Amino acid sequence: MLQDNGFIKDKRLFLLDIDGTVCIGQRLIDGTREFLKAVKNSGGQFVFITNNSTRSIEDYILSFQKLGVMTDYTNFVTASFATVQYLKKHYDGKLIYVMGTKSLIRELKKNKIHVTTDCMDEDIACVLVSYDNQLTYEKIQDTCQVLSTCKVDYLATNLDYVCPIEFGYVPDCGAICQMLEHAVKRKPIYLGKPGTAMVDYALKLNHFSREETLVVGDRLYTDILCGHNAGVETALVLTGEATREEGEACEYGPDYIFRSIEELYKAWL
Repeated sequence: MLQDNGFIKDKRLFLLDIDGTVCIGQRLIDGTREFLKAVKNSGGQFVFITNNSTRSIEDYILSFQKLGVMTDYTNFVTASFATVQYLKKHYDGKLIYVMGTKSLIRELKKNKIHVTTDCMDEDIACVLVSYDNQLTYEKIQDTCQVLSTCKVDYLATNLDYVCPIEFGYVPDCGAICQMLEHAVKRKPIYLGKPGTAMVDYALKLNHFSREETLVVGDRLYTDILCGHNAGVETALVLTGEATREEGEACEYGPDYIFRSIEELYKAWL
């Protein structure tokens, strides 16, 4: 059941999706800059919890700086982070074949994950697929070869089917994995949202309770389900994938629906 929007005035920790929630492509959605500044000035905190693994945290800090939003490492928990934690726990010292961007591969190597992009490597223990805006047919073919001919595990950074950009949408990791599934008849284990690792870590790093925390996003099956799974209230914004009708019909939330981050900001003031 939807809550009265005025109830968000008690929220102090805002866990925000990025694509479709505060940004569309390289454009900051109206009200975002003012909202984030007000949260910090009030003694609260914002943390971006994003399934987008094409960028490192350093990339995001620079990107937001260009948009007039100052951030640091404490403002980000990414799908890349969740992926690193999972790989360290389950594949420590093992070789991971990655179909992803150069930025993701750098992030994995920086965190001491053994990575290869050579489909002929005999020591591959697991395949990792991510949203890849540098995707080529050669990468697709090589990944299909590993999944079809080798006894390896299969992971993907996130479930998202589309990524919003300036003109509409492009296929995201979930859609890429569906394409691969038609060829190799395998489904991956998805990391990132709607899993709770990013929310749990953000709460651990900050001194706010779950009751003071709000997950904000534009997708029901990742953002809103993530908050629901973590026991945190959720707000759907209508600047991305989901519609109001879909939000109102969703069995696992959201607790609030706003037209945009700007409307959420005005309700929170």
